[in-house]
Amino acid sequence: MDGKISNNQIKKVLISEEQIQKKVSELAAEINRDYAGKIIHLVSILKGATIFASDLMRKIEIPVTIDFISVSSYGNTTESSGVVRIIKDLDHSIEGRDVLLVEDIVDTGLTLKYIQGILLARKPQSLKTCVFLDKFERRKVDLKVDYTGFIIPNEFVVGYGLDFAEKYRNLSFLGILNEDQYT
Repeated sequence: MDGKISNNQIKKVLISEEQIQKKVSELAAEINRDYAGKIIHLVSILKGATIFASDLMRKIEIPVTIDFISVSSYGNTTESSGVVRIIKDLDHSIEGRDVLLVEDIVDTGLTLKYIQGILLARKPQSLKTCVFLDKFERRKVDLKVDYTGFIIPNEFVVGYGLDFAEKYRNLSFLGILNEDQYT
């Protein structure tokens, strides 16, 4: 194989690039309305939310600062281990700031709930959460999500920042990976 992504690696396109960009614009419009007159401190969860956060931030019309946090709960598998490790913490204090936490996908909710708890303990003025994808049927904990892009079925998805074993993040759409790609 020459390293290119072939059509037989993706079983199905779940959400097209056009659908994604339309939804990002809709979310940005909601955020612009809700944060009018404020400065948003956007916290993007690395690595998966990077593309979503970048597109979202470009469509937000009010002042935005940005920081990153990196956690791991998957490794190279398709199931969350439930054990969350902070790999990279924030560079700046969020105390007294209006924080918008941006995540790529929430399924069980364990990782996002953990990160929300860490950030709330740092005394932001406010903390809201924006997720690109929600696998609501897999939820194991009660979790507040303020802005949701798409609710998706319980399928392992890649593209638009989401990966399997660090591959497929560069796809402009969201796809379902063929099972033989992760065996």
